[in-house]
Amino acid sequence: MKNVFDILKRDDAGLVAAIIQHAETGQVLMLGYMNDETLQITLDKQKACFWSRSRQEIWLKGETSGNMLTVKEIRVDCDADALILQCLPDGPTCHTNETSCFYRTVDAEGNMALAGDGVASL
Repeated sequence: MKNVFDILKRDDAGLVAAIIQHAETGQVLMLGYMNDETLQITLDKQKACFWSRSRQEIWLKGETSGNMLTVKEIRVDCDADALILQCLPDGPTCHTNETSCFYRTVDAEGNMALAGDGVASL
């Protein structure tokens, strides 16, 4: 059996995209980036941990808000360049307090509309 660390294709910064999906509903909750260290923390704690590209530091999701993501399953895509983490959230996933970070729709003209919990704005 192969090990995930042996097959992952990371970008030039050593990161791989990690899509967070609700383990029960299938809703896509967020997109984050992981390096080897944050993936190992995620495996060890079964809590989603990411690399913050803006802050350039490890980010354990929910560490300050309390809205942790408990990992139920991790999947690797066919090209080994992206992960899906199926998680159970302890609260809203988005920093705007929306359930999902994907709370805006885009129509054929490029116009956006709100389609979330009604907490965030455009």
